[in-house]
Amino acid sequence: MRPLIRLAVLLLAALTAACGDDERALTVTATAYTSSPGETDDTPNIAAWGDTLEPGMKVIAVSRDLLDLGLVQGAEVTIEGLDGRYVVLDKMHPRWNQKIDIYMGENVKKARNWGRREVTIRWVAADAED
Repeated sequence: MRPLIRLAVLLLAALTAACGDDERALTVTATAYTSSPGETDDTPNIAAWGDTLEPGMKVIAVSRDLLDLGLVQGAEVTIEGLDGRYVVLDKMHPRWNQKIDIYMGENVKKARNWGRREVTIRWVAADAED
């Protein structure tokens, strides 16, 4: 990760924590992915931490810079414009920053229709849940 981006991410996390607010919010780029063999390796239903994905699950993958903000495996997130809570069960290639990928099962058409959007995500920091 570029040092300036990492510094900005860490500064945002520190400022949020200093404000005493347990809920965090961040605007990220959101794309969509599926369990289609063309989008993944030879185990399209297995996520990066070994979780098995099934159509209908509300799951996201996160760029690795977001791990430092508490968006780790099992973290629950709300996504602006979508109903319900999504669970972080996958992580993206290290080349991405400030990005999430929303799991859409095997529905390639739905994923393509989603496209690329800027959304605000919200979550409760892991240290606040203890």
